Amino acid sequence: MKKIALTLLLFILALSCGGRKAAKANTDSANKVQVPEFCADSAYSFIKEQTDFGPRVPNTKAHDDCGLWIASKLEEYGAEVHLQEFTTQTFDKTTLKCTNIIGKINPNSSTRIILCSHWDSRPWADNDPDPANWSKPVDAANDGASGVGVILEIARQLQKKAPQIGVDCILVDAEDWGPGNNFQGRHLETYWGLGTQYWAKQKNQTSYHARYAILLDMVGGKGAQFARERYSVMYGKNVVDKVWDMAAQLGFGSLFKSKEGGFVTDDHYFINTIAKIPAIDIIPYLPNCKQSSFGPTWHTASDNIDNIDKNVLDAVGKTLLAVIYNEAQ
Repeated sequence: MKKIALTLLLFILALSCGGRKAAKANTDSANKVQVPEFCADSAYSFIKEQTDFGPRVPNTKAHDDCGLWIASKLEEYGAEVHLQEFTTQTFDKTTLKCTNIIGKINPNSSTRIILCSHWDSRPWADNDPDPANWSKPVDAANDGASGVGVILEIARQLQKKAPQIGVDCILVDAEDWGPGNNFQGRHLETYWGLGTQYWAKQKNQTSYHARYAILLDMVGGKGAQFARERYSVMYGKNVVDKVWDMAAQLGFGSLFKSKEGGFVTDDHYFINTIAKIPAIDIIPYLPNCKQSSFGPTWHTASDNIDNIDKNVLDAVGKTLLAVIYNEAQ
């Protein structure tokens, strides 16, 4: 029933999105190619579908069921899908059974870029203002599901008109089982991004290469603003410039700020340092937010579907589609 209901919903959304006049900026500002119109309603529905499974914490049924659903959506949109299963150990010695979900679009193209996001949920809402929530798992509507939702909608659009290049949708597992604010031990970067670390090490045993990677992390929260994250600038300044310049051309400069943010240990860090592929991170930077510079819902029980903003999804999705279709072979 879930799949049937979602198919009907997406059919309705496709009609509503297709019936709108495409924003002139989305088709004309790049002055190169016609870009399909990103549908924020569709991306939102993908986020809700993920959260409806419940928190996608590794070693749970909700996690496993959602992973199969994500893979099925990528296959539905024409991607060549590979499930990279692995076992890993966390900082607290928990053994996790995990899966990286890899969808290759236009697989025969030798020129490739990566769109990536983590799809797991944090097991504890340890940044919540209410201590009663510190041991509860997070819905992760923004911190996880939003990036996946945008990528699934991009995949849906890419099926309509193949780009010149290949696009690899890499949805990594076990990103968010790192230590929390009350952790008393030594914080190591390798405690985070466990799925990406595994993928990057396996990549080094193959001839695979991508021109660059773009990580989407928390790209749907209300009030989001995206600064130029500093590891991104350090390793992939030309990619940062490409994305932020495109956002400005499309009229999204109020979200994609020209200022630099902080250094964030995120999945892109391991793509840069282990896989040696230039990788950037689209991630919120809100230095005046009391709860967190990532936004008020970060690692809290409030990271739910009610705090997702379709306007933010729209800005990120349209920017990335324009970047993809203007990337030369």
